[in-house]
Amino acid sequence: MTVDILFEDPRWQDIDLQRLAEVAKNATLRHLGYDAETFGCDLLACDDARIADLNAEFRDKPTPTNVLSWPSEERGADVDGDDPDPLDPEWDAELGDIAISYDTCHREAADAGKAMSDHVTHLMIHAVLHLLGYDHIRDQDATLMEEIEVHILGKLGIDNPYIVD
Repeated sequence: MTVDILFEDPRWQDIDLQRLAEVAKNATLRHLGYDAETFGCDLLACDDARIADLNAEFRDKPTPTNVLSWPSEERGADVDGDDPDPLDPEWDAELGDIAISYDTCHREAADAGKAMSDHVTHLMIHAVLHLLGYDHIRDQDATLMEEIEVHILGKLGIDNPYIVD
């Protein structure tokens, strides 16, 4: 399956979001031992105004953010630091939905001196991990999620985004 994208903000097409999203989804699933072609998700490529509305509606935070995700099923671990419930290819082919804001991503990449494509790839890996039940609210869960992100990014030749120069 693929990442189906609804482009609400045409600026996303200039950075080949389809390719970046597919690479991130596939790398994340393969890293976790899944057949990446079995699973897909939907992606809303939007701007700050749209993501602020979604953030207000779903998280009660009326401000823009870089990425939001809505898993099709709750898979989170009961114990801090444990892996989430595994996917069942028969039932979990559609992982859920993601929204990503061009404005915030562009600003964050520029502020950090990073390539937009590297930053977006990181955020897409982060969002896919959320769809798979990973989270960063509890300390050990956050450590696990960050380690997975850094490992996947390294395989893709992208520097650790958590190291600040």
